[in-house]
Amino acid sequence: MIRLTEIKLPLDHPESALRSAILKKLGISGAELVAFNIFRRGYDARKPSAIHLIYTIDAMVKDEARVLKRLGGDRHVSVSPDTSYKQVAQAPATLASRPVVIGTGPCGLFAGFILAEMGFRPIILERGKIVRERTKDTFALWRKRVLDPESNVQYGEGGAGTFSDGKLHSQIKDPSYRGRKVLTEFVKAGAPEEILYVSKPHIGTFRLVTMVESMRATMEKLGAEIRFQSKVDDIDIETTADGQRRVRGVILAGGERIETDHVVLAVGHSARDTFHMLYDRGVYVEAKPFSIGVRIEHPQSMVDRARFGKFAGHPLLGAADYKLVHHCANGRSVYSFCMCPGGQVVAATSEEGRVVTNGMSQYSRAERNANSGIVVGITPADYPGHPLAGIDFQREWESKAFTAGGSTYEAPGQRVGDFLAGKPSTAFGSVLPSYKPGVHLTDLSACLPEYVVTAIREALPAFARQIKGYDMDDAIMTGVETRTSAPIRIKRGPDLQSINTQGLYPAGEGAGYAGGILSASVDGIRVAEAVGLSMTGKKAPASEGSEAGGSSSPEFYG
Repeated sequence: MIRLTEIKLPLDHPESALRSAILKKLGISGAELVAFNIFRRGYDARKPSAIHLIYTIDAMVKDEARVLKRLGGDRHVSVSPDTSYKQVAQAPATLASRPVVIGTGPCGLFAGFILAEMGFRPIILERGKIVRERTKDTFALWRKRVLDPESNVQYGEGGAGTFSDGKLHSQIKDPSYRGRKVLTEFVKAGAPEEILYVSKPHIGTFRLVTMVESMRATMEKLGAEIRFQSKVDDIDIETTADGQRRVRGVILAGGERIETDHVVLAVGHSARDTFHMLYDRGVYVEAKPFSIGVRIEHPQSMVDRARFGKFAGHPLLGAADYKLVHHCANGRSVYSFCMCPGGQVVAATSEEGRVVTNGMSQYSRAERNANSGIVVGITPADYPGHPLAGIDFQREWESKAFTAGGSTYEAPGQRVGDFLAGKPSTAFGSVLPSYKPGVHLTDLSACLPEYVVTAIREALPAFARQIKGYDMDDAIMTGVETRTSAPIRIKRGPDLQSINTQGLYPAGEGAGYAGGILSASVDGIRVAEAVGLSMTGKKAPASEGSEAGGSSSPEFYG
């Protein structure tokens, strides 16, 4: 197969135009083109008056070697790479112990899936409920103001990603095509096949629910044991005679002990009690940057016009998104986070007496409003002291948001015009908020640090220079957005194990190594591979990228 990149065609090109463009690029006749498929389709909307589609194509041709030799100097023509996933290990016929995966968010889901495919029969523990029951509990907060601290947007099968836009694009580098494995398995589980080739794939909440159920059934057929409402309260860590620390088991809330020497820790960014437990057990934990801010809502039609001009509403473009960044005079950076076209703002708290906002969309992205986090980067210098001080920092502002919202789980809200003018809002304008159970109009400066308020006030007019109307008076802001990423990193080494506790594999968003569904899923696969290699006595390959990293604002896309 031959890979062709950067094939550019008008948005409304006829179907035959793509084939003609392939023939022209390769300099061959129609009879020489055996078949082709679209590997990637994106669009260039930098000029809304002339939007183009950009294709990456895999083509099968007669006498491929001759064509490649003739076009050897063209950087847009090459041999199609093998994007199939390669299994790195296979479990022995008898297992001395079974690996344990804690958490069933995207990271834990794929860690368990890969371990099951390799034959290791993982035990997968989830503190929350199965996804259908969890959905009912989540709706109870949104509709009745009833919070279940163990079953909500953050906890339960599918993780926080279940109640999101289901975005599947990321900025991670993926030389081993683990990301392709994620997308392929999602399609097998019921995702639309287009996620394999569109440049910004998404699924939507309702489809994610059925996909998670399908993947659970597949894992169980492969020998995985998945246990819900099984909260891990403690980890048994043995210190050997030579001073080495080693995992020997996990202890559940009811007192049950599961023996294991390989634990994948995929608990997500909001497992605050687990972070405290790990720190108390001496696992190395360090504070890391994250971001806080608000959710902002505009008419989706306004965003569509600003991004797509006369092509707004075109079926191949769908609802428009955006990505914005502004560097402020006070040294802070403000950026859009987890932008959800045609979606809604949702209540995402996991603790009583606190308000947290997030965004989600369905696959259709057909709701009236566009919403996005507008958040400000902060560092451990803003919450100095204890390595877990970031948790207290988040809780402080979530509690103030609860109070500012009327102490009923309504979110505090403010019109953009009033926010810029520094006065509380008293009435909604043309943009009505989508947040449930409701929005209490007030002054958002009461539930955000002063430097965050200052930075956002500077950024909104700057964003309006990129998206006309972004600082419109009637746009509505709700607070607070605090769960952009974990405020800690559970540092791991090149073998993906905790740097001071053998057998413990920190993974995904909760450990500070991912952000969003795709990157968390890929990290789950990486960690599962490391566990499989360790359990079969094989040496792990050189690590791809620095394990001391992670991201200070890790979801870029939500």
